[in-house]
Amino acid sequence: MRDDYAETTRGIRVSVRAFYLADQSEPDRGHYVWAYRVTIRNEGAETVQLLQRTWLITDALGRTQQVHGEGVVGEKPVLEPGQSFEYTSGTPLATPSGFMRGAYHMVVTSTGEPFDVAIPAFSLDSPHQPTSRVH
Repeated sequence: MRDDYAETTRGIRVSVRAFYLADQSEPDRGHYVWAYRVTIRNEGAETVQLLQRTWLITDALGRTQQVHGEGVVGEKPVLEPGQSFEYTSGTPLATPSGFMRGAYHMVVTSTGEPFDVAIPAFSLDSPHQPTSRVH
């Protein structure tokens, strides 16, 4: 199992782990599905709230889809110092590999100051991706 991908911005640590879902994928039809588990941990001193998210999802052909929306999994979690929030979501691709990255758009609850937290780039790998050969 690959280690989590993680990045910290302004005391907010985001770690992600992706899982290929063979039972939901149909490689013969060009349909590959992954789940990813995200943990957002407030390691800073201020209470923050996640309001929106932006994802950039890139397939193996370099095609990038931008997804922007309110909260995550229907929630806009408030994280006091030391608290964390974990959720699982998923994405399909038309290619057997790709990667995702993005940002959470947050505010400091006491002041309303907005700031963005980086979601680290992480790879979406399946057993169906071609392997390179060295001649």
